[in-house]
Amino acid sequence: MTDSTVKTTPLHEVHAELGASFTEFAGWSMPVRYSSELAEHRAVREAAGQFDLSHMGEIEVTGAEAARALDYALIGNLSGVKAGRARYTMLCDTDGGVLDDLVVYRLAEKRFLVVANAGNAALVSKELRERSEQFDATVTDVGDHTALIAVQGPASAAIVAEASGAELDGLRYYASMRATVAGHEVLLARTGYTGEDGFELFVGTGEGADGTAPAVAVWRRLAEAGASHGLVPSGLACRDTLRLEAGMPLYGNELTAARTPFHANLGKVVKFDKPGDFVGRAALEREGEPDVVLVGLRGEGRRAPRHGYRVLHGDREVGEITSGALSPTLGYPIAMAYVTADVAEPGTALSVDIRGRTAAVEVVSLPFYRRPSTSKG
Repeated sequence: MTDSTVKTTPLHEVHAELGASFTEFAGWSMPVRYSSELAEHRAVREAAGQFDLSHMGEIEVTGAEAARALDYALIGNLSGVKAGRARYTMLCDTDGGVLDDLVVYRLAEKRFLVVANAGNAALVSKELRERSEQFDATVTDVGDHTALIAVQGPASAAIVAEASGAELDGLRYYASMRATVAGHEVLLARTGYTGEDGFELFVGTGEGADGTAPAVAVWRRLAEAGASHGLVPSGLACRDTLRLEAGMPLYGNELTAARTPFHANLGKVVKFDKPGDFVGRAALEREGEPDVVLVGLRGEGRRAPRHGYRVLHGDREVGEITSGALSPTLGYPIAMAYVTADVAEPGTALSVDIRGRTAAVEVVSLPFYRRPSTSKG
């Protein structure tokens, strides 16, 4: 049973049948794990994992000036994105603080799909609507009508190709195409949040001709295609350790309204050379070298730093952990933390206060884990 105030995805009953353990996340009842998060994490690194991401927000921006509206609303150059491609960007406030990080797909010349984090979806929709008022553009929140399923891991291309019949060799990273899975049209994108090759499939909600929800039919077809490839259903717990190993920020941890993209070493996402003004530009242009920066930390032993733990340089407190875990792939503790710029150089020896005991850590470059290179980038 779930609280009536908590939303469920179109795949909730499927997860229950699979024996998932659920957690409340950003107002949604979501599968946190099915078997063990360690087994699911390893499956994604070695074969493939299947995720329900239907809690994410989806907002369409359409119209003759849709690209100009997004150029003004976001810090990226969205008018420079070709149809069929996508871009990682951010929504910032007037002070340059990050309100959310986003992936924006250009579906056609005058049509974009903005994917927001679940907890920020309503805010992103509101901000885009307000920031687009001066343009010939329409902002439509389509999150309630969109399900999202991801297949991530080395075997993901073989699985998705079998399930869809699509030719994927030419589909580059951060590109999308239309495809059909189980008789339902999907937007198929080569994107993900695990550090592996992978795909995200957007499918409309509702009821199919056979009475089965399209998302359920698509999920089951992918599971069927993946059975011989080691595909396993995977929950939010392993998704978090996967993205941490890949050095990918999580909103609310590494990214907040109190930090700018420059604090998070994501200044390259800010496009000052795009045409026209954008919200936050003046503040971001004034931004000097940040006094605190995001770094990676590598520890020893089995005790992992966690969110909120203090980072020390000798007896001096120099920062705070934003995310941390014992890395399932690497076998040692890893963390991301904001530290003062004077101790941010890779190789710097620091320590973390773990429940009253200090543990030695070393500043390292991100990401902690990098998959073998491919030609799809």
